[in-house]
Amino acid sequence: MLNKSYTKFVALACLVLPIMLILLSLFVGRYDLKIIDILSILIEREKWISDPERAIEYALVFDIRLPRALLAFVVGGALSICGGALQGMFRNPLVDSGMLGVSAGAGFGACLGIVFFHHSFMIYTLSFCFGILAVLLSFLTGKIYDSAPTVTLVLGGVIISSIFSALISFLKFVADPMEKLPTITFWLMGSLSRANFEDMTVALIPITIGVTGIMLVRWRVNVLSLGEREANTLGVNTGLCRVIIIICTSIATAGAVCVSGTIGWIGLIIPHIVRMLVGNDNRILLPVCLSVGGCFLLIVDLIARSIVSTEIPLGVLTALVGGPFFIVILKRTKGGGSW
Repeated sequence: MLNKSYTKFVALACLVLPIMLILLSLFVGRYDLKIIDILSILIEREKWISDPERAIEYALVFDIRLPRALLAFVVGGALSICGGALQGMFRNPLVDSGMLGVSAGAGFGACLGIVFFHHSFMIYTLSFCFGILAVLLSFLTGKIYDSAPTVTLVLGGVIISSIFSALISFLKFVADPMEKLPTITFWLMGSLSRANFEDMTVALIPITIGVTGIMLVRWRVNVLSLGEREANTLGVNTGLCRVIIIICTSIATAGAVCVSGTIGWIGLIIPHIVRMLVGNDNRILLPVCLSVGGCFLLIVDLIARSIVSTEIPLGVLTALVGGPFFIVILKRTKGGGSW
């Protein structure tokens, strides 16, 4: 049980760190800006808009760096809290936000949009729709054999993910190798390089719906993590709770993936890091996951666009962190999936 002073410290850190990192992201980049200029842009926006000589600095802060930083926090937080909720529901430390096929389905939808439409709106729409469709198919596949619903749901997600991954490979095979194939490849590796406030709006609506639903039922995740029999004994409708959590996590994850591409490992590793800080109580764990996950992707994004002359895809960096961490988890769980 956390003491009150530590709880207050964690709450304060979850509020202050994101703000500090978002402000830091406005300073970091290949185009140097003075601190006083950035503060002036943020405070005296109208003055900078009307000055054509300062148009570059204004556009760099408000049109490139600020929306990218905000989107990184929103996407990272959504993937993290969804991973934490699913790990608690399935009682499995190796589950992440894409386990039910949403990432693979969203990737296939985005590839369809790139191959046939090559328009941002259609890419986002198809990505979101196929992400939700993949989860629905995983759920239906898991209902074929009804003896162990949590196990069959995970197996259904693995099956549907493999099918959509094969379809993605097919689209890459038939895509124009000069224009559309590179676009598909870079999208699948994950990036926020084209982030803008329109992307923020597209992502924020489903993410807000999904995250709000998770926050409202997060205490029930504690009950589900006790096991089927114990949850039923406490009078909780486990089937309905699972459906609500799956719907909310799927909506939020699909909303995140459709604007950022496939960014793996965040939904797996961040909940484990947070458990080391605040324990297993999902009433505290999930809100902290939201903040820590957002901060993590902000840091990764800063590294991706600053460490070398060309931008590194976010999925590459998160995998470099997540792979070794996954090995640690396997060692701690001795290769099993028990919670």
